[in-house]
Amino acid sequence: MDYSDREERTPLNKFVANVDWLMLGSTVFLVLTGLLSVFSATLHYGNPGKFSTTQLAAVMTGLGGLIFFLSFNYQFFRQWSNLLYVFASLMLMTVLFLGTTVRGTKGWFHIGFLSFQPVEMTKIMFIVALAGFLDKNWRDMKHFSKVATALAMLFGQIVLILLQPDFGSTLVFFPVTLILLYIAGVETLYLFGMVLFSSLAMGIPLLITFIKLQPSLMAHSALLSYIVTATKGGLPAIIILSGFACAMFALWWFLDQMKIRLPLAYVVVFVGIFVSGSLASGLVQKSLKDYQRKRLIVFLKPDIDSLGSGYNIIQSKIAIGSGRILGKGLFQGTQSQLGFLPEEHTDFIFAVIGEETGYVISQLVILAYFLLVWRAMVIARESRDRFGSLVAIGIAGMFAFYGTINMGMVMGMMPSTGLPLPLLSYGGSSMVSSMCALGMLLSIHIRRFTH
Repeated sequence: MDYSDREERTPLNKFVANVDWLMLGSTVFLVLTGLLSVFSATLHYGNPGKFSTTQLAAVMTGLGGLIFFLSFNYQFFRQWSNLLYVFASLMLMTVLFLGTTVRGTKGWFHIGFLSFQPVEMTKIMFIVALAGFLDKNWRDMKHFSKVATALAMLFGQIVLILLQPDFGSTLVFFPVTLILLYIAGVETLYLFGMVLFSSLAMGIPLLITFIKLQPSLMAHSALLSYIVTATKGGLPAIIILSGFACAMFALWWFLDQMKIRLPLAYVVVFVGIFVSGSLASGLVQKSLKDYQRKRLIVFLKPDIDSLGSGYNIIQSKIAIGSGRILGKGLFQGTQSQLGFLPEEHTDFIFAVIGEETGYVISQLVILAYFLLVWRAMVIARESRDRFGSLVAIGIAGMFAFYGTINMGMVMGMMPSTGLPLPLLSYGGSSMVSSMCALGMLLSIHIRRFTH
């Protein structure tokens, strides 16, 4: 009897043959780098073992989640995607009543010595739920009613998270939704409307904050001063929005007279999005504290508040720059070890890596993230079904967004949002959710040939 064929059919051999080793290798590198960096970043606290042990426990828990989702057939979640969305919403509602407040955000569950931030897991649940909805309604996504339902799913989660309030955690929902809707074939006009609405809702408060940090601008421009006043509501806001609407309709009339035909409905929708986005900016303004708004825009010009909101970015850029090619050596970083770099074990962990290990290891970290996103996109392309493809694309978008924003923030190229760097930053909830997402990707990958 030839036992070689039987051996090839064993589950272990199937796993070895089908698993994405490049993705697993990148994950192991990032996790080990993160554990070492967290230990180094917390040395000056006097008890680095406490942080490292907690992070290691999160890694082991996340590894359990990865193995579970890898072993579990991802297609099960397709038929229960609606229930998954409801469960995620219930978690976000429950934390508002029973949660614990940490740094001004009521978004944590504390059970004994364990603490858990549910919003981290709800991000994964939202991706799966939205993928399930789009898969089931694939042929009807050209209709506005289906797009409106997807947007209702998005804003349902966003509102619950803003009530905590946790503005930073909401940011990843927008690009992920936009990517999935684009893949689902939603009309470009609808996607443009989403981008315009979100840009106005989030951009207006940040623009006003940037202007306020430079009083000389308002002193030399009566129009800017009036616009800032209008953001507080009342008659000035009504005048500006009404003026804008009248100007758009006047432009449409002028173009029509010039025989340049543009459907009036487009103008109505555009004006409606502008007005609603401007009104929504008031809600965003209230959900953000003054220091948070400053942190989100001060990267454009850190020296306008060098001892306040710009301090983190300035110190981070100093840390990365001082690391040069090979770094100052493990546990030898001056910015991190002497306490000049704030949030060094969470938001600014990449700065610690840059200072102590230099350009070479920093580039390897960036390469590892690139490989994760690239392999996720390959998995999406090779998936056996549309649902798996959409889930993989959503997770790829999430990791790409996190990596770009966090590392860009550390280098002074992106706003300071408070978003962690998955698999590297200290934080159990982020680690566990990231590992579960990778497990889902691997589940899609190893089942790409099954029927």
